[in-house]
Amino acid sequence: MSKDYTFNPGDFVVYPAHGLGQITDIEQTEVAGQKLELIAVNFNKDKLTLRIPMPNAKKTGLRQIVNSATMDEAVRTLKGKAKIKRVQWGKRSQEYMAKINSGDVVSVAEVLRDLYKDPEKAEQTYSERQIYEQAMNRLVAEYAIVKNVNEADAISKLESVLHTKNAALA
Repeated sequence: MSKDYTFNPGDFVVYPAHGLGQITDIEQTEVAGQKLELIAVNFNKDKLTLRIPMPNAKKTGLRQIVNSATMDEAVRTLKGKAKIKRVQWGKRSQEYMAKINSGDVVSVAEVLRDLYKDPEKAEQTYSERQIYEQAMNRLVAEYAIVKNVNEADAISKLESVLHTKNAALA
């Protein structure tokens, strides 16, 4: 197993389908006569514990949280100009969900950037809002850990970046 995929109890990790979790244990178990090493990941918000076989961790997309430089790149992405494709909403929403579930922090930031609308000037549709909130929750959770701030401060910072960028484009 490469250095990128060394996991220890207490580590924060990102699982693409569920977002940020924390490793609670590395367990040894026997299944069908074979010994397996399982990574137990707890997702507090979802009240869920997932057990992932160590050899499958990389295939499932489980990763350690990003470093500060990568998070800064995600924040710079938020400052960019929205790139909204001229396709039907159904197709765009599928692309947004694929980006969110990719587990890539910069892709999640792209979704936020593209779906952000200044609340004083425009309204989001219900489905836009749902996807926007899911992307925000994913980015906020990881941002808070990487930058060592609480989630409320992380939300303020990210929304401030989005609002300031939008004001500069007006």
